[in-house]
Amino acid sequence: MDRGLARLIAGIAAALLTAGLVWAAGGPVAGSIALIGAGLAATLARSGRRRVDVPPAAPAADPAGVPADAVVEGLTSPALLVQAGRVVLANAPARALLGGHIVGEDVRVALRHPAAAEALARAAETPDGPVEMIELAGLGMIDQRWLMRIGAAGGAARLIELTDETGHHAAERMRVDFVANASHELRTPLASILGYAETLADEAGEDPALRARFLTVMTDEARRMQRLVEDLISLSRIEGDKHRLPTARVDLAGLIARVCDELRRAGTPRAADIACHVAPDPPPVTGDEAQLSQLLHNLVGNAMKYGAPGTPVTLALERGDRDWLRIVVADRGDGIAPEHIPRLTERFYRVDAGRSRSLGGTGLGLAIVKHIVERHRGRMDVASRVGEGTTVTIALPPIR
Repeated sequence: MDRGLARLIAGIAAALLTAGLVWAAGGPVAGSIALIGAGLAATLARSGRRRVDVPPAAPAADPAGVPADAVVEGLTSPALLVQAGRVVLANAPARALLGGHIVGEDVRVALRHPAAAEALARAAETPDGPVEMIELAGLGMIDQRWLMRIGAAGGAARLIELTDETGHHAAERMRVDFVANASHELRTPLASILGYAETLADEAGEDPALRARFLTVMTDEARRMQRLVEDLISLSRIEGDKHRLPTARVDLAGLIARVCDELRRAGTPRAADIACHVAPDPPPVTGDEAQLSQLLHNLVGNAMKYGAPGTPVTLALERGDRDWLRIVVADRGDGIAPEHIPRLTERFYRVDAGRSRSLGGTGLGLAIVKHIVERHRGRMDVASRVGEGTTVTIALPPIR
């Protein structure tokens, strides 16, 4: 019998017995009835309190009750559940990457990577650390990098998770290339300066004409280093501001007029070739005026360097679709072959390295332009025909 029910019956019996003794001793019937009621109430109250104060223990959650396929499918990166060397479960990202046929296959066949097979063999006893894989599963992903992690999933089962590290690898490679290129670009003029300085310190310093020529070369190389350092600092600052939207209202028409005036007054041989055109009443844009001025100087400076002497260098401000404004800079020069265009905004990339250096280019101008455009949430397009010239178009969104 249930303990609570037994206690309830015993309490009722005790109440009836007490009431009977009171009545037998000559007490009033009402009093006996009252004692019965009080005894029953007290018994029920104790019974109720016991059920409230001491609730039955809830059963412990059973992790095995969660379906394994739901756990694996819930992972956002490709994941495989392996039992006895075969893939028993694969989530949607894994099936999209490796193919739906991998379920039921030997995991080594599914992954088709020697480093993965070796790690899985070691993981039969103890899960290994992350394994880097290139050209995963023979999918032709030459530039993709993956990390494979193996974890115990209960018993002899293993959970394999694949993480795409392509972006991190590309960023690291860009950083290494950037440091190497910057070091080379700084080392070259520095070597020239040191070489000429040592020669002047020896016998060349006695010849006034030779001394003057050497000093001119040293000055030019020092200025080249200065331009490179300034561009490196500028690029670093712009990259740091990339995620912070500009907030000022900029009058592009007025800015273009000032830039054109500055370039014409600079006294460069091609200053007379600059032609500026502005559409009537263009609306302002939200932007950083100093960066937009730098963008215009870089684009027009490139057009002046690589355009044919005596041909126009055009800077125009036009109205585009949906009230976007378009900055168009065009030259008539040698043009750029199609295979070079996608790489023009890479840092230190040059179509003709020798010509670029002889004209004073640092290889960072268009990289700076690209980052300025990205910060302003704009678009950049380069169109060129070999032997005809190049046109760069920058589209900037209107104020919303």
